[in-house]
Amino acid sequence: MLPVLAVEALSIVIGAGAGLVVFPALTYLLMRQLMGVSLERSRQEAEQIRARAQADAQSETRRAELEAEKAALSRKEQAERELAGKRDELRETERRLQKREDLLDQKLQRLTDKESELERAAAGYRQREQAVAQAQAQLEGTLAEQRERLTQIAGMSAEQARETLIQRVEQEARADMAKATRRIIDEAEGHAKERAREITLMAVQRYAAEHTAESTVRAVPIPSDDMKGRIIGREGRNIRAIEKATGADIIVDDTPGVIVVSCFDKVRQAVAVESLQRLIADGRMHPSRIEEVVEKVRSEIEERVVRSGKEAVTETNLRGLHPKMVEAMGKLAYRTSYGQNVLRHSVEVAFLCQIIADQLGLDAALARRCGFLHDIGKAMDHEVEGTHPKIGYDFAKQFGEREPVLNAILGHHGDVPATSFYTPIVMAADAVSSARPGARRESLEKYIQRLEQLQDIAKGYPGVTEAHAIQAGREVRVMVDARRISDDEAVTMAQSIAKRVSEEMTFPGEIRVTVLRETRAVEFAR
Repeated sequence: MLPVLAVEALSIVIGAGAGLVVFPALTYLLMRQLMGVSLERSRQEAEQIRARAQADAQSETRRAELEAEKAALSRKEQAERELAGKRDELRETERRLQKREDLLDQKLQRLTDKESELERAAAGYRQREQAVAQAQAQLEGTLAEQRERLTQIAGMSAEQARETLIQRVEQEARADMAKATRRIIDEAEGHAKERAREITLMAVQRYAAEHTAESTVRAVPIPSDDMKGRIIGREGRNIRAIEKATGADIIVDDTPGVIVVSCFDKVRQAVAVESLQRLIADGRMHPSRIEEVVEKVRSEIEERVVRSGKEAVTETNLRGLHPKMVEAMGKLAYRTSYGQNVLRHSVEVAFLCQIIADQLGLDAALARRCGFLHDIGKAMDHEVEGTHPKIGYDFAKQFGEREPVLNAILGHHGDVPATSFYTPIVMAADAVSSARPGARRESLEKYIQRLEQLQDIAKGYPGVTEAHAIQAGREVRVMVDARRISDDEAVTMAQSIAKRVSEEMTFPGEIRVTVLRETRAVEFAR
């Protein structure tokens, strides 16, 4: 209120004076009063600002204190959680230590038990050593007594008596060894032979497939000898065209009425034989016609190969075979072994493996697969270097076959150790399929040579008087001198002959060795 009045008074004075300095003192007083009012107002504003600053400072201080308390509380909670985690870890460590302590106690108890057993065994060994020492002492006494008696009765020297005694002990030891061997064999055969025979006979009876021993056709009949000239052609161009197109050797000799086709690859040989048959029936014989017929026949035989493989796979109820493996199995339809068709042999082995696996409680499907594929390497053994088990193993491994199948392929001839039960099953089924009557055949020369070798091995043993191979070489009967060979020694001799035959001869299936020993008393009535 006062500043407003002062301003109004000043305005009146200035208006009244209008440029005249009438009342200087009054003006000075008024100005001073105005300045005092401004200073008072400034002091009030400063007090208000200071009060607000103090209030803000208190508020900030309170907020800082609250934040500090909150941070301290958070750190306290975190510390408590960490402490709880440490306590849990300590409890878990304590539990593990307690468990280890229990395990150590158990191991200590087992070690204590084993130590007790070892002590008992050591005591038993000491008793045995004492018994052996007593027996040795008795034996030495008996030997000394026998030595004295021999010296007294026979009038022999100590050296002669020693030799006689050594011979006697050696004969007794050999006889005891033969008896023990015979007893062990009889016990083992009593447990295993009947069961093995039952499983084998059941497998053969349940899969009695009809087979005819086959051999790949090698000779092509011709209607007349004039046809030979037409097959050869002018300057041999026809026969060269046939050989080039088929990859087989065409042999035209003086044999009347036939032309011989020779080739290691039985599929190419089949192509050559069928092409010649069609060309001979057609009568047209020139290079372009030959190439046309061979190409057509090759296409048909390739289809037959695939079809044969698929039919065999369907027959054996196998799944997941790669098409290349199916084609390889189809090629086995044109492959023979000792006159036995390899594809039919593979199918037969597959079913025999299934039956044996069923009897043993194993996977029949896996056994059937192993048996079916065991000879797949024979489809390409004329093209790839190596034995057919190794070739088949590499081929099947390339297309992702499992380890039991691979081991059965590689080890079915005993070349590598068996890693599963299915490999010996395949070996047994392979032997059954190959060794049954009528499954295989061999040439007369090889047959006679095998019989002679079998008899010579048996005649090479001391005490053998006669040896005869019978049943087409499936059995050899050995007659021995009864005065030189005992019954137990005859068993040992049969084992030795069988072992030598297995090591020195190659034959399908198995050969039975029978040693005969008999004593005959002959007298004449006059």
